[in-house]
Amino acid sequence: MTFNNPLLRRPTRALPRRVAVVGAGTIGPDIGYYLKSALPDLRLCLIDIDETALQRAMRRIEDYTQKAVDRRKMNHLKARAVRDNVHATTDYDAVRDADWTIEAATEDLALKRKIFAQLEARMRPDAWITSNTSSLPASRIFAELKYKNRATVTHFFAPAWRNPVVEVIDTPALDRAVLEDLRWFFGATDKVPLVTADVPCFMLDRVFDNWCNEAAHLLDRDGPAGIDSVAAEFVHAGPFFVLNLAHGNPIIIETNTLQAAEEGEHYRPADVFRTAGTWSTVSPGKTVPVAPDAAAAIRDRLLGILVSQSGDILDRDIGKPEDLELGCRLALGFKAGPLELMNKLGAAEVERIGKRLGDERPGLPLPQRAFADYQNFLRFVLVDDVRGVKVITIRRPEALNALHDELTDEILGLIRQYENDPAVRGFVIAGYGPRAFSAGADIGRFPKMLGDAEAAAQYARDCSRLLLHIDRMQKPVVAALNGLALGGGLELALRCHGIVALGEAWLQLPEITLGIVPGIGAMVVPYRRWPKAAATFHNMMRRAERLSAKRAHELGIIDRLDDDYAAMIEAAVERVHALRDRLRPPADGAIVIDPPAPGDAVAADGQRLSVEVTRILQRAIVEAAAAPTFNAALEIGYRAFGVSACTAAAREGIDAFLERRPADFTKTG
Repeated sequence: MTFNNPLLRRPTRALPRRVAVVGAGTIGPDIGYYLKSALPDLRLCLIDIDETALQRAMRRIEDYTQKAVDRRKMNHLKARAVRDNVHATTDYDAVRDADWTIEAATEDLALKRKIFAQLEARMRPDAWITSNTSSLPASRIFAELKYKNRATVTHFFAPAWRNPVVEVIDTPALDRAVLEDLRWFFGATDKVPLVTADVPCFMLDRVFDNWCNEAAHLLDRDGPAGIDSVAAEFVHAGPFFVLNLAHGNPIIIETNTLQAAEEGEHYRPADVFRTAGTWSTVSPGKTVPVAPDAAAAIRDRLLGILVSQSGDILDRDIGKPEDLELGCRLALGFKAGPLELMNKLGAAEVERIGKRLGDERPGLPLPQRAFADYQNFLRFVLVDDVRGVKVITIRRPEALNALHDELTDEILGLIRQYENDPAVRGFVIAGYGPRAFSAGADIGRFPKMLGDAEAAAQYARDCSRLLLHIDRMQKPVVAALNGLALGGGLELALRCHGIVALGEAWLQLPEITLGIVPGIGAMVVPYRRWPKAAATFHNMMRRAERLSAKRAHELGIIDRLDDDYAAMIEAAVERVHALRDRLRPPADGAIVIDPPAPGDAVAADGQRLSVEVTRILQRAIVEAAAAPTFNAALEIGYRAFGVSACTAAAREGIDAFLERRPADFTKTG
């Protein structure tokens, strides 16, 4: 069975224990380091005909682990495990016991076929064989293999150990179980697998390569620095800067020549790529002046390429719109996905830009459907059906699944769409990947409201719209905590009718460390649902203490713990079925809890906190417990949030967060 969230499915085979990477040049060692970091006990073999390249690759892996230790991203024990059991050899016989071999050699079809012939002659028929090619179709690379059912392309993006995106190519010959197991493996090891059709350049390189090629075709309008300056509106690094970084001129020649041969001369690489060396441009964050007419022309053509390639990708079913958007942001460094840009431009402007591209660069494809057809998809959540339950997966891996307005509205829209459908028993909300249910809520518009108590309180009310809807629902919503649940993400989980979790998950309400109080129910709801755990909630809010999922289970906050993602989802689905017709709205009336005991304004990690905000928090908890109705208690929380937003501590805490520095509350009170 295929799920949109690959982790809902159990794999058909165990995790690989022995992996070989063929090619010790640029990306091969990075792929190896990613694998060893994810699976430290893995036996990794690097294979290359060049001994010097192998020695450099081994040093690189050692350097990576040392840097990770120095930056406190990895402890010494894990670093030793990552470095251990890594072998380098020129002998292809090393793949005989491999569960998976990944080829990362140069983009040469004849060479790749030669490599794969040697691999297939030595490897087990059930072992995976994949290529890291960025452009060559899998059907061509593997045309001469006997066992095509276990061979495909897994296209990593640089740096492969850090960039989360991997394109997994769906070929007609590929065994469905292999495809789904690869998706599961990447999802379980903190990657984002995007499935694409087997066409030249697949999905994301169609965008990137033609973006860069179009930049070169625009050199009659301005120089590389000017073009990169205009492109800075859309990307973190301009096309010429990235070409320098990746030594990408030969790549564009190769990929666009391939596209031109397959799909038309309009894809032919600009002649300048054959003579240019390093481009003279500006680094990210810097710009040079560009004449208004030239800037307008460059902007239109760069946008035109995004319109052209996005429309073509979707018209030909090369990839899914949500994957295109996510991949462009994560893998290619776009500030917004191309479909989001089109949506902001509007239909008339997109049509104008497309017409200009067609006039100036005839032959390039343009969208074939109505404008609205390209906007009708969910951008931030995945939806699956499991035994009559809608499983909604938050997918914002770049932000550890943090909530924001559009994501919240997608979840709310799905619930409203299906809550009256008799075939739907209820809902599960989970986070994507192995690390986070949700890391909280994006700060969003809140910094503009500092100093305005009523605006901040209204902001908290507005952010509660999904939670208030859950309060009134007749069908159950269960949270499945696949990792950390912080701040607003935890407040969402606490409002669900049930909670299940992985054993290693943990919960935290860190708002006090930002100089504010939790604004959307945390000072109210947990005390009314689990009053015996009041002391724990006091410490979570007043001292930002972490609560382990195991301890939360002991306190009755979490209904069940599981060891793997699929089992957790199954438990959540069972919980939905068990809660059917047993829901009650939040009860009115005052509750009796022990108030927070007086104490120093110090976080669990020793950070000094704001005395003033700590007092606002403690007062709100006591007043909310005494409130005569549930809604009145929530209103006390909203208003306390607004009051905290007017403190000097809030300004310091939010500024520190945005500036990525520790907050200093010693002078704010």
